[in-house]
Amino acid sequence: MAKRLFDIVLALVLSVIFAPILIILVIAIKLDDFGPVFYVSERMRAPGRPFKLWKLRTMRADPNDSGASGAYKSARITRVGRLLRKTRGDEIPQLWNVLIGDMSFVGPRPPLRLYVEKFPALYGEVLKCRPGITGLASLLYHRHEDWLLSRCTTAEENEAVYTRSCVPKKAQLDLIYRDNQTLCFDLWIIWRTAAGVFSRK
Repeated sequence: MAKRLFDIVLALVLSVIFAPILIILVIAIKLDDFGPVFYVSERMRAPGRPFKLWKLRTMRADPNDSGASGAYKSARITRVGRLLRKTRGDEIPQLWNVLIGDMSFVGPRPPLRLYVEKFPALYGEVLKCRPGITGLASLLYHRHEDWLLSRCTTAEENEAVYTRSCVPKKAQLDLIYRDNQTLCFDLWIIWRTAAGVFSRK
């Protein structure tokens, strides 16, 4: 209950703070390439429990798009999208997901259905925690994952690297968080995530 109350209060406060920034970003996205502002993706809150995750769009649409993002998709990233990804500004709309209870501020990043169906036992354990905007795996493994996927030049290679290396490593960290989660731990992860956005390191 304390974690859920914390999520709601913080989401409401940040919604007010980020509202003017969100308006500016919406205008910038529309002026950049006139496509849709939001990207809505099906993610899994638990096995058999999908939900719609909201983000600001950072890439040009591709009807055949699937799987984890990698270097082979980088040509589709828009100019505004590069800034949004660098600052994690594309995740501001996920405050709505937090408010309605699909997500928490801290938890495992919500996976795509295809990975939950490919690794049902693993994600059955990981998703005992409500998915989060950030988490221990996001904090500690995100840059290494980006480095691994940046070397992939095809969708097939990207998928092989992601399922072989990224999924089990991130799940291991998510399970460490699950077994040790406290409100103080959540605050530390949020602080380190925010510090990482503004740090040149």
